[in-house]
Amino acid sequence: MPIRFDHKPGLVVYLTAGDPSLEATREIALAAVDAGADVIELGVPFSDPLADGPIIQRASERALARGTRLKDVLALARDLRAARPAAGLVMFSYLNPILRYGLGRFADDAASAGADGVLATDLIVEEAAEYLAEMNRVHLAPIFLAAPTSPDERLQAIAAHSKGFVYAISRTGITGKQQNLTADAAALAARIRRWTRSDGKGLPVAVGFGISNADHVAQVAEFADAAVVGSSIVELIERSTPETAAGAVARFIKGLRAPASALAR
Repeated sequence: MPIRFDHKPGLVVYLTAGDPSLEATREIALAAVDAGADVIELGVPFSDPLADGPIIQRASERALARGTRLKDVLALARDLRAARPAAGLVMFSYLNPILRYGLGRFADDAASAGADGVLATDLIVEEAAEYLAEMNRVHLAPIFLAAPTSPDERLQAIAAHSKGFVYAISRTGITGKQQNLTADAAALAARIRRWTRSDGKGLPVAVGFGISNADHVAQVAEFADAAVVGSSIVELIERSTPETAAGAVARFIKGLRAPASALAR
């Protein structure tokens, strides 16, 4: 199923699978979809998450300590697809777990589980020929990260090979909450659109890294198609009990679409 954004802007919600448990992640993901998330990114916990800030690092450590592995995340994806057939579902992983699992086997199992796409965070498009072949073979959407420091040649290649959406990083550095979006985010989205629009694909651009409140989401709506929210939700889960996390995340997601004037009251 093609990834689509039914809202303006769309909302992509990242969850670290297995934190605080796989059962809790399932309930949180379902609550997020029901509250308005267009796409769920199921994060595969990894022991050395180089791009992630301390919030997601802690979540990965907790999930790994509970024994969460890639095969468990694939099983969770299958469960979520059965429960919410229309939701967007992306496997979000560093490359190492995928290679250890077996690239071809992973592609087969992710497609069988009902995933729409895959984002391998530390795989650059110039080195992705085998990966792209496997994604295309099973009709999974390959999604790449684009950074403010990416040269035009790389952005053009990302636009040419991506499906689903392009994930535009709002700033250099690691994930985590921020007070204000930088001008880099809008400039990067404009640069990406030079190729996603010119080739007729109209590929959506989703902006992430630091999106943490309704004002940020409203700003993203001015220059991109979707906002990716991760660290704020993972931190909210960390502060909640397993029993209250799903409700807390649902309220937070609904608040992300609230007008700024309503939030001020």
